[in-house]
Amino acid sequence: MFKKTIGAAALLAAAYLTAPGAGAQLPTQSEEERQAMMALGSAHDTAFELYETLRERAGGGDGLEWDALPDWSGLWSRPIEHIALFDPTQSRDRPPTAQLTPEYQAMLDSKLELVSQGFEYDRLGRCDPPGVPRWFTEPFLREQVVTPDQTWLLNEVANEVRRVYTDGREHLPAEDRFATWDGDSIGFWDDGRLVIHTTQLSPGEYTRGQPDHTDQVEVVEIWQKVDEDSIVVDVWAYDPPALAEPWYVRQHYEKLSNEDGNLRIHYWHCFENQNNDVFETDEGGTDFVDFDFTDVDDN
Repeated sequence: MFKKTIGAAALLAAAYLTAPGAGAQLPTQSEEERQAMMALGSAHDTAFELYETLRERAGGGDGLEWDALPDWSGLWSRPIEHIALFDPTQSRDRPPTAQLTPEYQAMLDSKLELVSQGFEYDRLGRCDPPGVPRWFTEPFLREQVVTPDQTWLLNEVANEVRRVYTDGREHLPAEDRFATWDGDSIGFWDDGRLVIHTTQLSPGEYTRGQPDHTDQVEVVEIWQKVDEDSIVVDVWAYDPPALAEPWYVRQHYEKLSNEDGNLRIHYWHCFENQNNDVFETDEGGTDFVDFDFTDVDDN
């Protein structure tokens, strides 16, 4: 549908519209821009086709040198207003903005019905990593490490480190591929923007109370540091069994004040807290493993 109504030049231009500049506390996006970005995703049949289009527009991308690296240093976090929603524009009392296939819409409806009855299981309770795409939604601390050949995207939750290879390499050959929590990521730089394609991901859910995704999910991202304290990330998720259309969202991360240097990323291990050792019940809820209440609690 979008391929017939929106020109390629307009779609490519939409991919590089930025949020408000310095001074904007929470970068916003107009509905016109959002619709254009959604159309850009729908104009491509696969995530890799979109990535290839962006790479072609960038002439293959810019090379980075050690003495002229983008400064994305510091510690960052997702604004509290956006926690627990893959699409930050979604209202908490409204369904997700994803266009799901009938099968996965039915799965989501069933999940939300159980939640309304007080039954919900989250695989993070057994200390699994969030994985991509859920990685975008996780709270607490984040850090970016930029080098000429790789950019590391660090998330404190579950100690996840995404390595984005920007040295011109492609994805692993088909015979060497296998699914992992954070997949295989390649990317390129284009005028200070980092464009990424991620594939070879494990199945999961976008976050609690959100749709499930399959191991066919792939993601394209455009990272932009729009001012000293704001990074925005345009994200398109493609997953033919689960999504009727690519799911486009814009993520935002804000830099945290850390003048005394006491704010640091620490090692994350779920089971340091016995409350985190849980299992899924037959009803679809959560219960504790070998959790003993004290006498005071019993009384």
